[in-house]
Amino acid sequence: MSQNFPIIPDQVPQRGTSTSRNIFKNLYLVQGWGFEGEFPNLPKAVVFIAPHTSNYDGLYAFLAMLGIGVKVTIFGKDSLFKPPLKALFEWIGVIPVQRDSPHGLTQQIVKVIQQQDKIWIAIAPEGTRKKAEKIKSGFYHIAMGANIPIAIFSLDYEKKRIHCLGTLQPTGDYEQDLTEILSRFKGNFSPKRPKLLSIPLQKLLKNG
Repeated sequence: MSQNFPIIPDQVPQRGTSTSRNIFKNLYLVQGWGFEGEFPNLPKAVVFIAPHTSNYDGLYAFLAMLGIGVKVTIFGKDSLFKPPLKALFEWIGVIPVQRDSPHGLTQQIVKVIQQQDKIWIAIAPEGTRKKAEKIKSGFYHIAMGANIPIAIFSLDYEKKRIHCLGTLQPTGDYEQDLTEILSRFKGNFSPKRPKLLSIPLQKLLKNG
């Protein structure tokens, strides 16, 4: 780590130039934020990042992503891909999907993953900023379907850190694997807005 900021490993899908990365890195660091943990060196992964209680979560994650130079793919409704937003979504790395497809959203995303040599995808596991009752399982089914690992990250507003919490290869036992993922969050996260924290993470915070 350099200045509490990782250097992108060689297997990870990359974007940007050294100049653009340095600009976004400095924008991230000037906020007083840093990184902890070893950044995973994986060509393909599903990114699990939490908590999500504020728009600031996306801001810090976006600055960090661009500062490191990681190309992260997200998925959006195909109906959104119209001018003038189409060019912006394509630049960010959004891939259109048909949410009402008879083949299912998960299968569409798995197919995209299988067609790429390198791809990191991000799906919000809480699905909302409003006190989610549970962690949505979509991220897990995608990782299972594509047979790729889950890269785990947490936001920590108290310490002003994004923690890299390692990876997990899904076993097929969702409840067991989710318990393992959440166990890594203990002592390694704090939300911007505690009242909006999802119920599973609230329990961790109380017991941490």
